[in-house]
Amino acid sequence: MQARRLIIPRHGGPEVLRVQECEIREPGAGELRIRGAFAGINFADLMMRLGLYRPRPVLPFTPGYEVSGLVDALGDGVEGYAVGDRVVAAVPSGGQQTHVIADAAATIKVPDDIALDAAAAIPVNYLTAWHMLVHLGNVQADESVMIHGIAGGVGIAALQIAKLFLAEPVYGTCSPIKAEGILSRRGKLVARSDFAADLMRQTKGRGADHILDAVGGRNLRESYECLAPGGRLYSFGLSAAAPGRKFKPLAALKALWGMRGFSMSKMMLKNRGVFGVHMGTFDDHGLLQRHLVSILEHVQSGKLEPVIDFVFPLEQTHRAHEHLHSRMNFGKVLLDLE
Repeated sequence: MQARRLIIPRHGGPEVLRVQECEIREPGAGELRIRGAFAGINFADLMMRLGLYRPRPVLPFTPGYEVSGLVDALGDGVEGYAVGDRVVAAVPSGGQQTHVIADAAATIKVPDDIALDAAAAIPVNYLTAWHMLVHLGNVQADESVMIHGIAGGVGIAALQIAKLFLAEPVYGTCSPIKAEGILSRRGKLVARSDFAADLMRQTKGRGADHILDAVGGRNLRESYECLAPGGRLYSFGLSAAAPGRKFKPLAALKALWGMRGFSMSKMMLKNRGVFGVHMGTFDDHGLLQRHLVSILEHVQSGKLEPVIDFVFPLEQTHRAHEHLHSRMNFGKVLLDLE
């Protein structure tokens, strides 16, 4: 029996993506194998394809940080799981293939009343948002939150989590065609063209207690200036370095230059904090598993609800990349592995 996997054989546009057959691996000690149903796709995958991601994977490689499906093999020492269990896992790489080896410590069972597509939409987006707002930020009721790209996967997850903890108001930037969806979820819109001025106007000069920025570059520095006293800024992406489907060196250099050093003395004077968040390199699987358990409990209760924008077949991953490049997605984009 053959497995199928997506590979990135070289850096370039979406046309470089390939699906190939591969051997099915056996899980090692402490691991299990998942027959994939759905895999998440994220902007980080686009950055990897362009060669902009750090750490840079060795070519060729299979991307993918999250997968849902059924357990079909257990490694030595794995307890609490059985073949046929419905699960979702966060993996360091290789999630976009039909048979995925996952660390049992980074895998949890999916309740029967949660669909496997919804489960696959949880690990990257909800873990990232939860880790920032809840674990690092200790978000509280009546604290304000500002989310760049609020209509994307992490953005909608962060909006829901902020509302879960009664943070208010929750501001965000998005394209006009996505505005109605955000307003219906009780988010407040900030003008993308000059978010700093509009946010300060709406907060009467105070700024926001929490700002989530996946744009980077000059945008990140402006976000920092919009923090309220005691505010926290979370940097978790660099989409400014990839404004299109092709690698543009000048855009990447400009984005990196815009993120040069922050002044620690000014941070101390204003009691501000800046967190860098990269869940792909975060290796405390026990903490991630606890985050996932809490998130799934809230999904099961209906307090958190993954929003799926579109599901592409694995063989059409290039279309998924084009869709994300266009910034047209409202919520999560998935790959159908079956």
